[in-house]
Amino acid sequence: MKTTQKIATLMAAAIIAVVFMFGNALHAQQAKQKPWPVPEKDKALKAPAKADLATGKELWAKHCKSCHGSKGLGDGPKAASLKTESGDFSSAAFQAGTDGEIFYRTNKGRDEMPAYEKKIPDANDRWALVAFMRTFKK
Repeated sequence: MKTTQKIATLMAAAIIAVVFMFGNALHAQQAKQKPWPVPEKDKALKAPAKADLATGKELWAKHCKSCHGSKGLGDGPKAASLKTESGDFSSAAFQAGTDGEIFYRTNKGRDEMPAYEKKIPDANDRWALVAFMRTFKK
């Protein structure tokens, strides 16, 4: 009987430990994905002209690939060292955002994500980058 009680106690402790670890992992994941609100006026922004994908691809390689990866999966060489998740730009959630939202976030940055409004001063180039990010669909 005592052996059965010990096994039951150990199993209960193991289940509690797993639930605790899962809860902490879930909380950490949610903390990484905090909301990034975009002002309404910016959500509605549209590219002023047909974007140049070649320029977008070149800018991606220079400024974004190291964190976001070559295919926008968030798996670039620097991604593992970041405190915040670098995101999966091929995801339905990302692709459901407006071009204005992507443009705003690229311009303004947040936390470890730099602001590119000054790093890439030509707005048409930043719009080309948005257009290139749209190619990362699954």
